[in-house]
Formats: sequence, structure tokens, C-alpha cells
Amino acid sequence: MSDVVVVGGGIAGLVIARTLLIDGFSVIVLEASDRLGGNVSRHVVGGISLDSGAESFATRGGTVEALVRDLGLGDEIVLPNPAGAWLQPAAGPAVPLPATSLLGIPGSPVAEDVIAVLGTSAALRAFARDAMLPGTAGAKSATLGELVRRRMGDDVLDKLVAPVVHGVHSASPDDLELDRVAPHLRAALRREGSLARAVRSLRVAAPAGSAVAGIRGGVARIVDELVADLQRFGADVRLNTRASAVTVGSVTIDDDVLGGHIVVAAPGLLPSDGSPPRIVTLATLVVDVPALDAAPRGTGVLVANGADGIRARALTHATAKWPWLAERADGKHVLRLSYGDEPQNLAETARADAAALLGVEIAPDAVLDFARVQWSRTTATEEAPDGITAVGEAIAGTGLANIIGHSLAQAHNVLNGRSE
Repeated sequence: MSDVVVVGGGIAGLVIARTLLIDGFSVIVLEASDRLGGNVSRHVVGGISLDSGAESFATRGGTVEALVRDLGLGDEIVLPNPAGAWLQPAAGPAVPLPATSLLGIPGSPVAEDVIAVLGTSAALRAFARDAMLPGTAGAKSATLGELVRRRMGDDVLDKLVAPVVHGVHSASPDDLELDRVAPHLRAALRREGSLARAVRSLRVAAPAGSAVAGIRGGVARIVDELVADLQRFGADVRLNTRASAVTVGSVTIDDDVLGGHIVVAAPGLLPSDGSPPRIVTLATLVVDVPALDAAPRGTGVLVANGADGIRARALTHATAKWPWLAERADGKHVLRLSYGDEPQNLAETARADAAALLGVEIAPDAVLDFARVQWSRTTATEEAPDGITAVGEAIAGTGLANIIGHSLAQAHNVLNGRSE
């Protein structure tokens, strides 16, 4: 009998398994597929090894960076090109993303770069609405969308916040819990009395540097090091092994039953809230287009809903964003486009979308290679039964910072004899 059985070998399962192993627990890891890491993986496109899932992590709180350094990758942490991203509005040409903002919420609704997106009248309405409302208005909002709509109105929500949130979290602002996606914003609103001032105060208080970071060679290197540590500390890892039933204290695999404290890192085994999963499709293009050398749209483009003729939700110009990748690409360019509803001809749609968003002609014969990856992002589930620890994106929310931070916290709870 093992001390702990971890069901699911994605990033959450690997982090909690490693933490418990280091503290002396015996751990079995069960993974239904033939590899570990879940959505944090890599593929080769155009002869270049690329992340096929997350290609960066949020630096807030320092949780991911601390783990990366503990795994021996501290010297490999890199910051993106500070040029920043652009925004494709529903109408009109692409514009630089407003500089002083948080998840698209403007720190100054009447700044020139905000007016360029909203228009003068909408910007003035957002400013007046936020300034005239009492500081308590919206402070009890459950979701990010509810807060922004209450304080600044639909224009700010639809034209600024939604494109950013869709690009970063592949979700609607109305589906994201405020305290999970922006944990300090509610307190800052109460303290400052307006949403714009709250955003400015959080930006000033944030440590210098980028909001995100990456790893030279790709974020999937985190999985490589986690797997190596599991082997080094003696985990019993079983691939191609699907649990058929999970109860407090036991996991059933065919006719075999494993005992111990159960950690569920596989969303399909957790009670669901009934919401359908969000399907995200990633199209990766490797192209030979010298005009992209100038990075005409910075590190990429976030797309407002209803942008004329554009199906993609966001585009990352990966070789403009990451200097290390530009070196490896040797003059080629890597473009990543994400889709909520996958078009029928994904490769051709991605090429056309990339050309429109970047303002550069990309002829069909300029596309050297194309790859498609699709994954499912589950919505928040009900809490796991007492006696079972639940980790992973369905519980913690999207993003490596949320997932890793939650897994480490749950490992601490297991070490202290409780599961919450």
C-alpha cells in the first residue's frame, strides 16, 4: 500500500507528487495516456521544437519561478520582448494594447491609447461612470465581467477586457471568478474608491519586470525536470493506466485496488458543475516572410469579438516575443493562433487570419509547416468528497501560476494531515 495515489499525470499531479515524495511519502502516479505533462507538452513544427501548450507563465507571487529555480532551471528563465501586444478592435485597424491596464481594464479610461480603442464618447462615459460611483459599487462582484460592467460599462468590457481575457484565459470575463483571476483587485477597489485608481495602484505596487516569463527552450522543460525528480525520488509511475473508480482511501484499476490518500488530478473523475468544457484549438504556423522581421504587431495581437473576417481569438508572434526562439528559427517566423470554434479549414483560416492581423501578406507557399493541437479546459467543479484531495485546472483555474500554486498548497494540506 502506498501513502498517496495521484490519479492524473498532468502538471498539477506532477507538482503535488514531487512535493510529497521529497517529504518522504511513497507515491504512485497513474496516467491514462502514454506520457506525463498533460497540456504542457511540445511538438516539432518546421523542424523547430515548440511548446504545444503554455509558452509562458505569470510571474505574480513568484510561485512558478520558485519551482523552476528549485528544478534547476533558474538560469534558463527569460523575459519576453517588451514591445508588447496589439489589439484588433471589432472595427478599424489594429492598435497597440493600452499600456496602463490590468487584464484590459484601463488605469486611465481617457488615455490616448484607450480612446484609440473605445472612441472618445465611450472613453468619457467609462471615466465618468467609474468616477461618480461610490467606491463600494461593484465591490461584491462575483466575476471579473460583473465588476467591469458595473464600474466602466459594456464598451470597456467588450472592446478591451474580453479580448485580453479570451487571449490569456480562453474564457469569457463573465466566467472568471474575480478573486481567482485578479486576487488583489477587490481590495484595491475598496481602498482607492474607483476601478481605474485600483488598477493604477496595483500596477505601481507590482515589482519591476514583465507580468510573464518563459524558459529558454520552452516551458515544457518544467515537465522534463518534474519527471526526472519523480524518478530520482522513487515514484511508482504507471502510464496507460486508467482509474475506473475513485473512493476515499482507494482507487480501482480493472480488478486491482490501490490504497492510500487519494489525489485526483484528472477532471473527469471529479463531480462536475454541469457546464460543458471549453475547447481550445491552437494552430501553429512556421512561415518564411521577411516582412515579419520588423515585428509589425509587437509580440502578437488580441482580437475583439466580432472583428471583421477574423476567426482567431489571439495571435502570438512567438519569434518576436522570445529572442531565444528567433535564434533557433534562423530567419523563419513562428505564429500561434488560438480558436474557440475551430474553422473547417484550420490551416488556411490561420494563414488568412495571421496575414490580416499582422498587416503583412502571407502567401500559401510561404507557410513552411502547420500543426494543430486541441485541448479541453474544464470549468470549475464542485468540491471533491471529504478525504480526497483535488488539484488541477478545473479547481485552480487556468494558467500555470494558479495550477502550480494550488497544487503546492494542497500538498501542504496533505503533509499536515488534512485535505481542503
